[in-house]
Amino acid sequence: MADLKKWEPFRELANIQKDMDDLFRRVFGSLTPTSLFRREVKGEWLPTLDLFMKGNELVVHADIPGVDPKDVDISVTGNMLTIRGERKADFEEKKEGYLYHETSFGGFERTITLPEGVDTAKVHASYNKGVLEIKMPAKAEALPRKVKVELEEGKKAA
Repeated sequence: MADLKKWEPFRELANIQKDMDDLFRRVFGSLTPTSLFRREVKGEWLPTLDLFMKGNELVVHADIPGVDPKDVDISVTGNMLTIRGERKADFEEKKEGYLYHETSFGGFERTITLPEGVDTAKVHASYNKGVLEIKMPAKAEALPRKVKVELEEGKKAA
């Protein structure tokens, strides 16, 4: 006699999603349905970002190779940093002759929430070898500080 198993509809949906992802991967390679739509229809792409503390500064690195720095707009509103710009194609778009085409062109926009204690009035941006670097000083109260742990030895239990 066969064992009875509880039907789990959400597991079935997860299996269907996995099967669809596998199908798209086989047909379109590394493109996902979302990236395929974004690249071909809307003409948008998203640069990758790194956000880290270096000394007493908050540093943001945005990978934007092929983007003219004149086509980049950086703004700070409250604690939100927005980077927007456009990568323009240097050629007429022709699909013939391509064996593989992954480069994305068009507009982009990234908005990130800045941590508390960053001095947004003193933002400095530079561009070198396709990497946009944005630096902001952190106020003293925002910097990490060490806390000493004291051991309570020798105290008697009352």
